[in-house]
Amino acid sequence: MTTPMLTKNQSLVFDVLTKAEAPLSAYTILDKLRDQGFRAPLQVYRALDKLLEYGIVHRLESINSFVACAHPHEDCHSHGLVAFAICESCGQVIEFHDHEVDHRLMDWLKSQKFKAEKSTIEIRGHCANCAA
Repeated sequence: MTTPMLTKNQSLVFDVLTKAEAPLSAYTILDKLRDQGFRAPLQVYRALDKLLEYGIVHRLESINSFVACAHPHEDCHSHGLVAFAICESCGQVIEFHDHEVDHRLMDWLKSQKFKAEKSTIEIRGHCANCAA
């Protein structure tokens, strides 16, 4: 997948997330972009909504933050289920996908005749550095 043509605000938000070392809340993104003319949270949320729609940004529900996709040039949605390991100590986020888990969950959904519209797995704990 090629990265879609982004507006100026979308590009600025995506750039902040790409350079971030940890997930960022919308308000943190707003603070980082005040010098570029961002004044209201709505500017950030509109950009984030489109970036989420394009599949190049992910929302981490449990910590109400956003991260840039680890593989933005691929179609995230074609991978199936995306999962995240989130370190409680340092905030590091590792995005991963496991085809075996994805297939088992899809089989279960089919057996239940359940149509999933949104799914994200978030595993919270401690990364190798923090657990040592």
